[in-house]
Amino acid sequence: MTQQHPGYGPAGQQPQVHWAPPPQQGYYPPLPQPSPPPLPAKPSASGAFLFIAGLLVLMWAIEAADFITAGALDSFGIRPRSVESLPAIVVAPVLHFSFSHLAANTLPFLVLGTITRMSGRRDFWIATLLAVLGSGLTAWLLAAPGSVTAGASGVIFGWLTYLLVRGLIAGNWTQILVAALVFGFFGGMLWGVFPTVPGVSWQAHLGGAAGGLLAAGMLGRRSRARGLTAR
Repeated sequence: MTQQHPGYGPAGQQPQVHWAPPPQQGYYPPLPQPSPPPLPAKPSASGAFLFIAGLLVLMWAIEAADFITAGALDSFGIRPRSVESLPAIVVAPVLHFSFSHLAANTLPFLVLGTITRMSGRRDFWIATLLAVLGSGLTAWLLAAPGSVTAGASGVIFGWLTYLLVRGLIAGNWTQILVAALVFGFFGGMLWGVFPTVPGVSWQAHLGGAAGGLLAAGMLGRRSRARGLTAR
C-alpha cells in the first residue's frame, strides 16, 4: 500500500524544493528610465499671427505716447559708444521716430514675424534675441557720432536672413520653399545692409542680418541632427 504524506511525494521520497539565491548586498534592480518630455507644439498660423499683431499694437501704442509727449521717448534710442546707452539695445526695437517710420516696418514685421513664430516658440525667441543683440551692438559700435538709432527694422532683417538660410542648413525642403517665397517678396530689403539711403541705419540692418544668420546656423544644424537621429 502506498501512503501519501502531506507535502511529500510517495513515502520515503523528499519533496522538491526550488531555491533562489539571495540578492547581493548593495544590489538593486535598475529602475525604468523616464521617457523624454515631448517637444512643445509649434504655434498655429493664427496663434502666431495674433502674437505678432499684439506686439505691433504695443509698438503703435508706444508711438502714440511718443507723439503725445513730443518725441520724448526718442531719447531712449541707441547712442553710439555711450556706455549709458547700452541698455537701449533691448528697448530701441519698439521705438520709432514717427508714425510713417513705424508704418514702413509694420507689414514686414507682421509677415516675417508670423512665419518665424510658426517655426517654434524657442526658435522664435532665439532668432529674435540674436537679431536684437546683433542689430543693437552693431549700431552702438558703428553708427555716426551724435546719432540716435531706433526701430524694429534690425529685428526684421534678422528674421529675414534666418528664414532665408535655415532651410538650406537643415536640409528641409518645406523651409527652403518658404525661403524662396520670402525672398521673392522681401529679398529686395537686403540692399538695406549697405549705406545707400541717408538717415537709415544700415549698421542696425547689417547687425540684425548677422544675428539672423547666426540663429539659422545654430538652429538649422540642430534641426538637421535631430532629423538624422530620427532616421
